[in-house]
Amino acid sequence: MFGTLIASLALLSGLALVDSQRHARIVEDIARAGDQVSAYQEAAFLSAREMSLLRASAANPRSAERLQVLGADTETYQATLRIAELNPEATTVVQRQIHLRQVITWYLSMLDNGRIAEARETLESSIAPTYRRNGAKLLELRNRYQQEYDERVAAARHDSRRLLVAGILTFVLSLVVIALFVWNSRAHRRQVETMATTDLLTGLPNRIAFTEQLQRALVVARPDRAAPGVTVLTVNINGFRHVNDQLGPHVGDRLLAEAGRRLSTVVRDTDMVARTGGDEFAIMLRDLDPDRAEDVAARLREAFDEPFQLDDVTVDLEISIGAATAADGDDVSTLLGNADSALHDAKEQHDGYRRFTGQSGQDSADRLTLLGDLRRALTDASQFTLHYQPKIGLGGAGLIGVEALARWHHPARGPVPPGQFVPVLETTSLIHPFTERVLSIALQQAREWLDAGHRIPVAVNLSTRSLLDESFPDRLAALLASTGVPGELLGIEITEHTVMSDPSTTIEALNRVRALGVKTSIDDFGTGYSSMTYLKLLPVDELKIDRSFVADMVTDSSSRALVASSVDLAHNLGLTVVAEGVEDAATAAALAALGCDTAQGYHFARPQSAADLTAGLPERQPA
Repeated sequence: MFGTLIASLALLSGLALVDSQRHARIVEDIARAGDQVSAYQEAAFLSAREMSLLRASAANPRSAERLQVLGADTETYQATLRIAELNPEATTVVQRQIHLRQVITWYLSMLDNGRIAEARETLESSIAPTYRRNGAKLLELRNRYQQEYDERVAAARHDSRRLLVAGILTFVLSLVVIALFVWNSRAHRRQVETMATTDLLTGLPNRIAFTEQLQRALVVARPDRAAPGVTVLTVNINGFRHVNDQLGPHVGDRLLAEAGRRLSTVVRDTDMVARTGGDEFAIMLRDLDPDRAEDVAARLREAFDEPFQLDDVTVDLEISIGAATAADGDDVSTLLGNADSALHDAKEQHDGYRRFTGQSGQDSADRLTLLGDLRRALTDASQFTLHYQPKIGLGGAGLIGVEALARWHHPARGPVPPGQFVPVLETTSLIHPFTERVLSIALQQAREWLDAGHRIPVAVNLSTRSLLDESFPDRLAALLASTGVPGELLGIEITEHTVMSDPSTTIEALNRVRALGVKTSIDDFGTGYSSMTYLKLLPVDELKIDRSFVADMVTDSSSRALVASSVDLAHNLGLTVVAEGVEDAATAAALAALGCDTAQGYHFARPQSAADLTAGLPERQPA
């Protein structure tokens, strides 16, 4: 419709331009016709005046009258010449006027000679008839051009009225087009604003809209106003990355759209659900009772109990939720940060839901400080070192390898236990450069031992994020090549949790690692939940029994039975067995009796520097 109006306006404007040009030509024609009418009128008048002067001269033949006749004759002649230029039809009038000038000259000479009667006879018989003919012809031409002039004036008036109507119509249409343009511009601006604040995939508000609404809610929810409080829930879909990678982005998009719909059905109309990025959602609850967050979180988790039917695939997924209630002075960034911190705790503890508390806030601040220190430490080659704990063959084989354990010496805080900084690294991308640093140090040490004539395999613990990184096997191959260490002198240890977080990707990654000749091991076996099917399919060489079963196996028959069954299971699968946490000779003897292959623990040696371990190598050789 808007386009039609613009086209109509353009057409009317064009027609008005054409009409204006035509009207200008009509005005010019009217001016010419008016000039012609005036010329004929003037010539007729001068001719009649001249005839009147001739008659007067005949009645009173004085020289003064004759002079007037001569002047009038000249004016009449000039007037007839002008009309001859306007219209060829006036040529006969000019010719007659030229002839009359001769006759008039003769007429005046007769008056001068006193031949009055003869002059009057000439006037009546020759001059007067010619003037009558000229006058009649001039009046005829004047009347004709007067009619043409009147017709042109009437046409001009008609065109003027039409131009006036067209101008009014064009003006009205211009107003309509301007009004529609303003309305369309506002509608377009509203559409752009809506698109800028809406997640196109789910139709939910996006992060921009959520933060704006949260800011308004925090302003209204001040303690001095009787307004509802504000609680924010941050929601993350566990396992979304696996679905997106394995089934494709189009299935992942459908999953996110359905997840957004399920989340929206749980909350009230006064609350707000937004997609803040990736597989992350945020919910703003306006409620005086902060405990309502627990009820909402429970219903959100129930909403995900129903499987997702995506094409021909049925997917079961869970969510992790973090909650934070606005305190006095909290801004948007603080509140969202608190909710994200609670979400991180929920994912780390695998309990699905956590609420932010003052202590968790302090933990978050400490974690951020620690992350900053870790980032700086990774650029300082002196802060991270490795200690090595010997792995001893229980069949009298002596030292058969070592496990590399990272140590961090903080320049201000001193030694920081791995249990404090490794979990923090695993939550960020810093785990990748850290893993590469540890592997580089371990391989360089293995190279030094190899150059000294000692083939000592080195085992390195690998995080889930590092193993599931597609580029890890290639980077590992590059490190082996740069140090010249054979693959069989390196081992990597992963946990059961790493296996079960993404079994198919884990199996693929381990196959690529084993292709390099690197040994693989499942660490802390027995503390997680492992599917026997996956255990059978995993390309691993070794099981490490967790210290929690080994520590009391001498005094606890249940622990002994679990260790015995683990040893049998590993051997039946063609794997070697390593027992961790061996603290005394009795435990070592019990493990040997069960057929355990290898042991490590304080009974044999504590983790030690490479220099100390190298110095004690002669003592650890088999007898």
